Amino acid sequence: MEVIIPFFLLHWYSSLFFQTFFLHRYASHQMFTMSPFWEKVFFVLTWVFQGSNYLSAYGYGIMHRMHHAFADTENDPHSPKYDETIFKMMWKTKTIYSDINNGVMKVDKRFTDGAPQWKKFDLFARSWVSRIAWGAAYFSAYLIYADAWWLWLLLPAQFLLSPIHGAIINWFAHKYGYRNFEVKDTSKNFLPFDFLMMGESYHNNHHNHGSRANFGGFRWHEIDPTYLIIKVLAALKIIRLKQKDVQLEPLQGKTVKRAA
Repeated sequence: MEVIIPFFLLHWYSSLFFQTFFLHRYASHQMFTMSPFWEKVFFVLTWVFQGSNYLSAYGYGIMHRMHHAFADTENDPHSPKYDETIFKMMWKTKTIYSDINNGVMKVDKRFTDGAPQWKKFDLFARSWVSRIAWGAAYFSAYLIYADAWWLWLLLPAQFLLSPIHGAIINWFAHKYGYRNFEVKDTSKNFLPFDFLMMGESYHNNHHNHGSRANFGGFRWHEIDPTYLIIKVLAALKIIRLKQKDVQLEPLQGKTVKRAA
């Protein structure tokens, strides 16, 4: 337990970070820029920390752009409004994601423009050889360090962390939570304090301000951990934010924005 629990938590948060930082905020929304060198570094780091869960920045980026364009309509790649169960929704998501990556689905140019792509690396990172190798590494760690039977219940989750992270937001953050903004879709802020999803659960904020790198900040308790890391990376000149953040002031229970 002394090893497996920290191992699981490290994998949860590191996999999630590269999903929200590299796949979501960079590949999908291009909230910041980086050099070709650093882009390749983050491709590799995403593979290292997502492991058997590796998601292509190209496929993820295109699919997420489609989600914003068609949110909660029949063309949305993942909407609880049109799928009866979370499992049906995620299977549909997986199918569309695979069709994009495999070139089966024809996608409008507005969704593909600027989407980062490293074909040769993706072919390797998404291969069954890579996934099975990572899975074997996780299994070996449990075989050596799992000293209680119930710890093995965590292993299947580690094989599927990226889909789990996606399902939490794409299902629950469209069903439960509170709204700061009245938008045309069902997006909500799932958690008042997002210690679990590193800012991703401020989904209503994000749908209203799609190009804003800070998903939180509209209420005092909305702290976006990923944005804090982004600020450090920007200070180190590893990335460059495209726009300055906005200062926010409460006004009769609502929020207004003022240019920074």
